[in-house]
Amino acid sequence: MNARITFIHALSPLHAGIGQGSGVIDLPIAREKATRIPFLPGSSLKGALRTQCTNRDDTKEYCNKIFGPSELLNESNNRASLIQITDQRLLLLPVRSLAGTFAWVTSPYVLQRFLRENEDILGAQTRAMAVPEVAQEKCVISESQGQTSAISLDIRKQGPKVYLEDLDLQIDASSGASMTLWAQWLGKQIFPSSSASDDYWRTAVQKRICLVHDDIFAFLLQTATEIITRIRLEEESKTVKEGGLWYEEALPTESILTGIALVTPQKESDLKADRIFSVLNTLTKQPLQLGGKATVGRGVCNVRLAEEGK
Repeated sequence: MNARITFIHALSPLHAGIGQGSGVIDLPIAREKATRIPFLPGSSLKGALRTQCTNRDDTKEYCNKIFGPSELLNESNNRASLIQITDQRLLLLPVRSLAGTFAWVTSPYVLQRFLRENEDILGAQTRAMAVPEVAQEKCVISESQGQTSAISLDIRKQGPKVYLEDLDLQIDASSGASMTLWAQWLGKQIFPSSSASDDYWRTAVQKRICLVHDDIFAFLLQTATEIITRIRLEEESKTVKEGGLWYEEALPTESILTGIALVTPQKESDLKADRIFSVLNTLTKQPLQLGGKATVGRGVCNVRLAEEGK
């Protein structure tokens, strides 16, 4: 199948905005209408890849072939792009934890939808992995595998708990093996290299992953995003300009998003699917800037295209 799963790891707060908001937050992030799950539009990722393509000497010749003509369509260039990129939806939300600084939080609905949408791309091992159910007052973390979980804490000597923001959740030990499989697989996909840095973060996923009830996750989606206060100053007095105070929302640093990249090579094109994915992998070797507020450092992300069946 000419498709790959994409993973985005936010290295700085990610602001995929929708323009002016009507609530307290002036510039909210994009969310799905029904689920309220944050997402990055596929067009944002595709645009960043095209910009990177045109800026590299070793890929410049492929830009118009892969991404479509940069000028307006006419009779001589009426050809669509060879790749389609879906919206990149939140998979793991970093949430402040009393132990271990932060936890990577997800929910059964998020994992089940991930499996459903990637069923034909995933390897047999992943298709066989179960998504645990979890009670509202509990959470599931991966088994320690000889290592202490970074996010559990036994404050009252009544057994360890996980403390996320102002929530204290009991640990459901019955499904730890399933979460260990998820943590191991996700760690390999998001941090695939053999470098010391990726070795550390692969282990960190196992130590920090936390599955909570869908209702708890929905609550955290509303309360655990990053709210940034911005001001605009008067040039002369350096005081706040009238109307120059506003609030921006962003996904926190360490957020993990996922989507799909599909390739549809044309018969008359000399570019085959494997070659197109090779170019895309070249474009994602360095961090990309995604979303808005680039000049103040928002949206610096690592992008990874998972290999088929891995």
